[in-house]
Amino acid sequence: MSTLLALDASSRACSAALLIRRPGETDALIARFAHTPREHTRRLLPMIDEVLAEAGLDPTALDAVAYGRGPGSFTGLRIAAGVAQGLAFGLDRPLLGVSTLEALALSAHRRHHFRHIVTALDARMGEIYVAAWRCHDGIVEALSAEAVLPPERLRLPEESDEFDWVGVGSGWALREAMPATVLASLGQCLVDPEPAAEEMALLAARDLASGGGQPAQAVQPVYLRDTVAWQKGR
Repeated sequence: MSTLLALDASSRACSAALLIRRPGETDALIARFAHTPREHTRRLLPMIDEVLAEAGLDPTALDAVAYGRGPGSFTGLRIAAGVAQGLAFGLDRPLLGVSTLEALALSAHRRHHFRHIVTALDARMGEIYVAAWRCHDGIVEALSAEAVLPPERLRLPEESDEFDWVGVGSGWALREAMPATVLASLGQCLVDPEPAAEEMALLAARDLASGGGQPAQAVQPVYLRDTVAWQKGR
């Protein structure tokens, strides 16, 4: 059996998820999710206790810890990073940082079967955090680098004309400022979804299986504020 705990506080939502894998059995995924603006510090630790208690496990049973490493709310990223680093360091377990934009894409794929997704989060200061993805059978492939930029500078990957794109995330509330060519390629738009620990647990398990995972002190949040150019997919 392998167990992985994932945490997220990168947005208005706060979440925790416990992934349990047993040979020959379907994965068990126990999750908590709530919209708790400005209450992440108070809610995150009880959520961890709840998912562990539901599974009947002690923290020492964890094989790895993961968290939403960004981009997102600077304060929320630091809260999740601090809790995750503390757990991983205290238990001497590997720590993994998971992209909030990738988790948002996987969530949209799992729930709605979307295949070509542009995830965008409101970065404040008139900017968005954004990246493009191709999803198939639960696999997420990046079609662009993650970036922070004004919505009017958003461009889709070069092959965008071939796909029916879906916009997901709070950044799409700023779509009126986006170029007409981007909006013309958009099949639909979901503004409400938030990143969640449930998808972060799945992505972290993938990364752990491929050799990911670092000492707690080596994993840091990703803020993206120094990245201002949209890079097209190859």
